Amino acid sequence: MIFRHKGQTADTIWTLIAAPTIWALHFLASYVVASVDCAPNVDIFQTITAARWMIFGLTIVALVLIGLIFLRSLGEWRGHGGGTVNDEATDLSRERFLEFSTVLLAGLSFIAVVFVALPAFFNVDCR
Repeated sequence: MIFRHKGQTADTIWTLIAAPTIWALHFLASYVVASVDCAPNVDIFQTITAARWMIFGLTIVALVLIGLIFLRSLGEWRGHGGGTVNDEATDLSRERFLEFSTVLLAGLSFIAVVFVALPAFFNVDCR
C-alpha cells in the first residue's frame, strides 16, 4: 500500500527520468539547430540570429517543463515527510526515494539545460 496525500500520484522510473530526457532532447535539438544554420560553412562570420532565437525558445520550454517536474516532486516528497534516509523495505520509503531522486535529477537537468544554451547566447556567428 502506497501512502499518498490528496492529489499525489505514485512515482515510477518514468517520473525519475523525465527531466534528464528533456535535457537530452534539448541538447540534441540545440545542436541540430545550430549545425543546420552553420552547415554550409561558407562564411564562418555569418550571424546565426534565427538559430539563437530558436535555441532560446527551446531553452525556455525545457526549463519550464523541468521546473514543473521539480516542483511536483518536491511537493510530493515534502508531503511524504521529506527525509533523505529511505533504508526501509516499505512502499513509502521507496516512494520517498523516487521523489527525492527526481528532485535531484530535475535540479541537475535544469542547470544542464542552462549550460547547453550558454554558447548560443554568447556566440553570434558560426566560429
